[in-house]
Amino acid sequence: MLECDVLVVGSGSAALAAALTAAAGGLKVRVLEKTQWLGGTSAMSGGATWVPGNHHARAAGLADSAGEALAYLRASAPPGWQQSEDLLWQRFSAEAGPMLASLEAHSPLRFALTTEPDPLLHLPGAKAGGRMLAPRSLRTRGLGLGALAKRLRPSPLPQCYSYQEIIGLDVYHHPFAAALRLAPQLIWRSLTGTRSKGAALILGLLAGCKRHGCAFEVGARVSELTQDAEGRVSGAWAEQGGRWLRVHARRGVILASGGFEWDAERLARHFPGPLDFIASPRSNEGDGQRMAEAVGAQLAHMDQANINPAMPWRYEGRAHSLAVFFHYEPNAIIVNRHGRRFVNEFTFNIGEALDERERPGDGPLQLPAWVISDVRLLHRAPLLWGFWRLDRGWLAQADTLEALAAQIGLPADELVATVARFNGFCAQGVDQDFGRAAARGAHAAQDKRIHAGLEAIEGHRYIAISFNRSFLATKGGPRTDAGGHVLRSDGSRIEGLYCAGVAMANPIGTRAVGAGTTLGPNMTWGYICAQEILAGA
Repeated sequence: MLECDVLVVGSGSAALAAALTAAAGGLKVRVLEKTQWLGGTSAMSGGATWVPGNHHARAAGLADSAGEALAYLRASAPPGWQQSEDLLWQRFSAEAGPMLASLEAHSPLRFALTTEPDPLLHLPGAKAGGRMLAPRSLRTRGLGLGALAKRLRPSPLPQCYSYQEIIGLDVYHHPFAAALRLAPQLIWRSLTGTRSKGAALILGLLAGCKRHGCAFEVGARVSELTQDAEGRVSGAWAEQGGRWLRVHARRGVILASGGFEWDAERLARHFPGPLDFIASPRSNEGDGQRMAEAVGAQLAHMDQANINPAMPWRYEGRAHSLAVFFHYEPNAIIVNRHGRRFVNEFTFNIGEALDERERPGDGPLQLPAWVISDVRLLHRAPLLWGFWRLDRGWLAQADTLEALAAQIGLPADELVATVARFNGFCAQGVDQDFGRAAARGAHAAQDKRIHAGLEAIEGHRYIAISFNRSFLATKGGPRTDAGGHVLRSDGSRIEGLYCAGVAMANPIGTRAVGAGTTLGPNMTWGYICAQEILAGA
């Protein structure tokens, strides 16, 4: 039997923001993580964090307000979402800035602004700068983490580079030049145990949690929520190393256990159709969603997800993937199962286009999809050669477009016509079908990874790369109110139960509003849940 005021299920950014906030407020907090690693998908991430109304922007003289953030969320949302999500957007817009200030005040975590604007810059409330941040690098030594430092989930991304360096130096296209330019810094970071991006984020949050007395249990899979005689959630059962733990939480339980993308049955039910990769830890099996449903929670947004392109990779000794936007090239187009283009390749929310459906529950209209280019793409992005070596079936090559179409199962006449039409646009300098301008979009204004312009697909060797949905996280789960309280289908609260991050019915779904749409909002919802518990709400 374990006792605490607040039980937090999971150890990603939402979970640790909740734990730190509750512990800094004087509550006894216990964090249960089902794997041997702490940090979840957040530790594997690039660390991009979207936070409107933050103090770093104010210090830089960049004006922002909760009202402007709310206007941007309303304008960018899919039709019909405002009716169900507006109260949550209002709460998020008001709390995002204070969340960031609170986490920095109670931990060694520090953030720095990036140069990126809001990607949907044409919408009301959008800002040309000030909302995108990334954590500053941290040295593992000196944080006082002790054995917890060895529990940090390893990342497939090189955590020696900062997010700003990845964006500014174009490591993707020029890995050797970037490494040579930063060689002294990289060597020093290696010697001093300095970590960046998602690793720095989780290290900073863990250090803050430990300073404020949070207790951690790893390898503890929470399987069932417990309730008292009145139906209030009072704790949980967890299995750890062959023994059962019963945790009694006097003030509340916060579910922040991630998405359900590794639950094959549930994923197939809500996302039927072609799937390329899943880039999150295999532990994201929907435990929080299942347990909440078992105590009467209403699930919502189960067809929403963080969908990105990805490449084959190895992780923890098994086939995995790495989220990389490899289609931002001047001589590359995306075609659907009919061999036709269906989207501006520089669209920020490319995942939404891939998951386009006629009705909820249907399969995607466009898939399977492919990136079509020529062999110069591999020369322009040399890392592609390395990814291809891990999965030879990932990339197809042929001397003619007709032969390429035969390999990947597309109608040859349509593919040849599509490429010819695109090449004609390249000669004119204008994409008449989708307006892919010579100038880069707002989301790519400062990102050297994106090669703008139009360049014909031609030569003696053509390539095709599978471009179906790849998942970083699903974003559906128990419906909550604006305070993170889990709700039943009749709108009443399940007392004592809260949910945050991608485990909840996330109020920002597949259609993202910034590169850091996941981390910033996730931490804000963890913070909100903890604030509600502290206030006795």
